[in-house]
Amino acid sequence: MASPMPRAGLNRVVVAAAAADIADEIGWPDITLAAVATRFGVRQPSLYKHVAGLAELRRDVCVLSGRELHAELTHAAVGRSGADALHAMADAYRTYAKKHPGRYAASVIAPTPGDAEHEQVAGDILATVEAVLDAYDLAGDDEIHAIRGLRALMHGFVSLEQAGGFAMPQDLDESYRRLVDGFSSSWPRR
Repeated sequence: MASPMPRAGLNRVVVAAAAADIADEIGWPDITLAAVATRFGVRQPSLYKHVAGLAELRRDVCVLSGRELHAELTHAAVGRSGADALHAMADAYRTYAKKHPGRYAASVIAPTPGDAEHEQVAGDILATVEAVLDAYDLAGDDEIHAIRGLRALMHGFVSLEQAGGFAMPQDLDESYRRLVDGFSSSWPRR
């Protein structure tokens, strides 16, 4: 664990970033205000100047993580199209989950209705996925089903991988590539 940081410069954004780091280190379910306070070398009540409580802190980590994931997905897909864009985005998704397991767990939590900032972040991710899937002939319900299916296959794979659920010796990268290929081939192209 990193040594405590100085108290100067604490604000809501800094506190959320520290909580995200802690989530990556110890796991999203185990985040506490006490752990964050310890990271900064302050007493837990000092954090209430910056966040209303654990629920708000968790929400802030969800927003931060969603923004990071969106940036990774967008960067991977820019300049690509069709199956190439789909594979690049899916790989970026998996890489983010591996690199930031706590943040990743926070990123998949749906926004509370009425939380405009969190809803915007979720909408941005959705817009990137929709843009990647634009090469496929999807409209209306088919588009929603495709987005849900893609999310489920990426999340399912990375969750099983994180949990050590793939003990067979075959190459996981190849398995993931084939999974994304299968998804890609299941929808007609424009």
